[in-house]
Formats: sequence, structure tokens, C-alpha cells
Amino acid sequence: MNAFNIFLGLVGPWQIAIIVALVLLMFGGRKIPELMRGLGTGIKEFKDATKSDSDEDTKS
Repeated sequence: MNAFNIFLGLVGPWQIAIIVALVLLMFGGRKIPELMRGLGTGIKEFKDATKSDSDEDTKS
């Protein structure tokens, strides 16, 4: 079983709804798209870095 399935087993729909409500209260509706864009950019950079790192390992 992977970590995502374990996470889904521990967090139910009510907990997810509460987390979403808290995020909306903390950041407001206008900031969330900006935060998600930044998160997406960070994930993309991380994937690119790990891919380039693994490419260097296979060359040597």
C-alpha cells in the first residue's frame, strides 16, 4: 500500500472540508490561485532537479 492510500484512510471527507475552510479563512479567495501557482512551480522545479540529478547518475 502506498502512502497516499494510507493518508486517505486517515483523513475523511469532514477533515478535508475543515482543512479547505481553514485555508479559505486564512488566505482568502484571491490569494489561493497565486499560492497554487507557486506550489505548482515549486513542484515542477523539484521534478526537473531530480530528473537532471538522475540523468547525471546514469551518465557516470
